[in-house]
Amino acid sequence: MPSTKPMPRREKKTKAGALGLSRRRFCYFCKEKIEEVDFKNVTTLRRMMSDKGKIRSRRITGTCRRHQNQVAVAVKRAREVALLPHVSH
Repeated sequence: MPSTKPMPRREKKTKAGALGLSRRRFCYFCKEKIEEVDFKNVTTLRRMMSDKGKIRSRRITGTCRRHQNQVAVAVKRAREVALLPHVSH
């Protein structure tokens, strides 16, 4: 007769988790003490965008909530003024 004990759940291990490494990303703007994200600073905004021209998420860029909202607004303004492309071909 089989045992009625439930099987223990296996923990999912990622490459970093298996090695015991977890790297915390810090907000670039907080680290550089930048209060407001400027839409004219195209080089910084390009770092926050993918190759296809999409705005990268907080999880990928490591920016805090406040600065991520400012990045989104700045990218949209820069696109409107044609400093950044809407879509990269």
